[in-house]
Amino acid sequence: MLLRTTLSLTLLVLVGAGLCVAVISQLHSSFRGCTVREFSFMAQKPGCKSLRIDTEACWGRCNTWEKPLPEPPYIQRHHRVCSYGRTRYLMARLPGCLPHVSPLYPYPVALQCHCTVCSTEDTECETF
Repeated sequence: MLLRTTLSLTLLVLVGAGLCVAVISQLHSSFRGCTVREFSFMAQKPGCKSLRIDTEACWGRCNTWEKPLPEPPYIQRHHRVCSYGRTRYLMARLPGCLPHVSPLYPYPVALQCHCTVCSTEDTECETF
């Protein structure tokens, strides 16, 4: 999917030169929404060597708002984050595991993403 997008963007740049470059840059920096995007991470488990995994994850920015209130807590927050709508799990086999350690490592693959209130089940929410 990323290769197709990259090729499309390259073709646009070659066809339209400066005008297309400006439009692409503007779209990238002002993108608002939530989408599936390629993501790489190092899978680690005690007793095994680490393994780089390429997967799909949710990425993006969601509209949010705060409203002042006349009484405590003085502010009403509505923070939405880009999170998983639908996922499937795949299993990786970590290399070099000790005999008593299972080499299997489950990880999520995002199939659909959406803006929602942060849930610690599938998203890191510690800043909220």
